[in-house]
Amino acid sequence: MLQRTPRTEELATALLDAVRIAPQDWHRLKGNRRARALEQAAAALVYLLKENDAEALAHLQQAVGWLDHSISAPPCPTHHH
Repeated sequence: MLQRTPRTEELATALLDAVRIAPQDWHRLKGNRRARALEQAAAALVYLLKENDAEALAHLQQAVGWLDHSISAPPCPTHHH
């Protein structure tokens, strides 16, 4: 079994911070399937380490959805049609 330590969670959180799409990059990367899947997979790892299986599963499902093209980018929240 994985030895969970504060350092392990810190590393996972640092990974998520590094791959998270910043608000100023959202328009440019909103449809980038690899970037979106990576962000969701990193979030899932953080939740797994925190023993929150339901949230981890939700993020993993989002990552898969980006990779298998079953989900798409939502419309921009600041633009109204």
